[in-house]
Amino acid sequence: MSSIFPLKDTKNPESFTGDSSSIEKEKDFGDVDTHSVDDSLVDAQPEPFKLYNFLFRRHLYKSKDLDAISTRRSVYDDPHLAPHYWPKPEYENIHRFDVKLRWTAREERALLRKIDWKVMLWAAINYNLGNTVFRLAFLAAELPSQLVSKRLGPDRWIPMQMCAWSILTIAQFFLTGRSSFLVCRAILGFIQGGFIPDLILYLSYFYTKHELPFRLALFWMSADVCSIFGSFLAVGVLRMRGLHGKAGWRWLFLVEGAITLLIGIATFFMMPPSPTQTKSWFRPKGWFTEREEYIATSRVLRDDPTKGDMHNREGLSLKRLWTALCDFDLWPLYIIGLLFGMPASPPSSYLTLSLRNLGFSTINTNLLTIPSKVGSMITMAAVTIVSEQLNDRSFVSMSEDFWLLPFLVALRTLPENPNPWVFYAMSTLLLIFPYTHPIQVGWCSRNSGAVATRTVSASLYNMFVQASAIVSANIYRKDDAPMYRRGNSILIGICAFNCIILYPGTKAFYKWRNSQKAKVWDAMTPEQKSEYLATTKEIGNRRLDFRFAH
Repeated sequence: MSSIFPLKDTKNPESFTGDSSSIEKEKDFGDVDTHSVDDSLVDAQPEPFKLYNFLFRRHLYKSKDLDAISTRRSVYDDPHLAPHYWPKPEYENIHRFDVKLRWTAREERALLRKIDWKVMLWAAINYNLGNTVFRLAFLAAELPSQLVSKRLGPDRWIPMQMCAWSILTIAQFFLTGRSSFLVCRAILGFIQGGFIPDLILYLSYFYTKHELPFRLALFWMSADVCSIFGSFLAVGVLRMRGLHGKAGWRWLFLVEGAITLLIGIATFFMMPPSPTQTKSWFRPKGWFTEREEYIATSRVLRDDPTKGDMHNREGLSLKRLWTALCDFDLWPLYIIGLLFGMPASPPSSYLTLSLRNLGFSTINTNLLTIPSKVGSMITMAAVTIVSEQLNDRSFVSMSEDFWLLPFLVALRTLPENPNPWVFYAMSTLLLIFPYTHPIQVGWCSRNSGAVATRTVSASLYNMFVQASAIVSANIYRKDDAPMYRRGNSILIGICAFNCIILYPGTKAFYKWRNSQKAKVWDAMTPEQKSEYLATTKEIGNRRLDFRFAH
């Protein structure tokens, strides 16, 4: 395959690292033709999806040649820029990075399918086992847990969390009163805190920024599937009431805790630290071939060179932690995390209670919630795909509030004693809304611009999401039951604010920040850009060459 680096050994990091500065590294590229272009590469950004072309000009969409080169162009193909983005020597996958490497669409598709089955599937299982969130303790543990995860590695910390909370779940079999219940639940929530950000960080080692949002959507889709089957499982286990003189709910905790403990132990063996560290004493051949390891590493670094800034077991210094906390450019996303989920949370939480109050039996109530879960899975997957196709996050994420608004108005205006089936239809259609949380989690990760910032931002974003759940739990009040007209009025106001101010304002802010950076960066000569990259102390999204997604 052709390469713009024909004169250097680009697989050997020692060619560009060591005690020399970035400027000295650039000298290694001095004898390369800077005007050469590798025509085998494809554009870094895929062509935007256009609905008109898709509907009326389908001939423009050529069938994909699976044997064609699918390696995307990146900064590593620019001799002036490449040395400044080279992975650090301590990066765990450096030995499998090669800028000359080219791979076909067929190879990448096969590798991605293997990653989905071996990495994504197990991560989804882990997520659903920890899906019960105990808000306050969970919130307090978010950031500390993420810092521990960055130091130990998610592949170690996640199974440790699982085993710890499974033991506490089993301990609930022996609860004796209210105090022991609250203590046990608080400790359990604290242990589970940070679990979701840990998984997000872990998956970012394997997936590009275009692939991550849909994989995150699979988490919340699988949560709905797990909830559906969990309801039926609970019915069976609760029939054990009276066995050995114990209540059915005690047996439920015991059975679920035991299952979680077994899977938590298995997770120690099923989560490799990185794409190049899948071999072990019990898996001597690993998951990937040597070529697949090269492809897995090179495609992730080409997509985001900052993923080579740190080792996956390298902890954060206090300075880097403080820098990440003070990153004002990410605070619009944290505010979105606080407000976006509020309009849907109370109707979702109170659906089963409202159906019971309208005369439906417990069994029928559980069955009637299934259509909304299935519908939500479909709309969530669809909106995540549309976001990547349109390369837009702000306006696509706003679709959740646009969906909710008319149904909240309908619930607000229903009579005091509505027809049960009319209420059920309104509530179900409301809860089929396109859940945009996966888009926004990927958005936050993408706009972090550095591993250190991403470690902290994932936790902070999720802390705001959990705080949102605490606030929204108090919007529907007892004195407003059963129609919750005051509560629905508040939710309508939040929806309107999100649509009119929050999302458009966030998009405008990031476009303004990008124009600020571009004005300075585009005025530089190639030599000035190289000098800036070699000497700047700015990291992540603070650098002039970084552009925010919106």
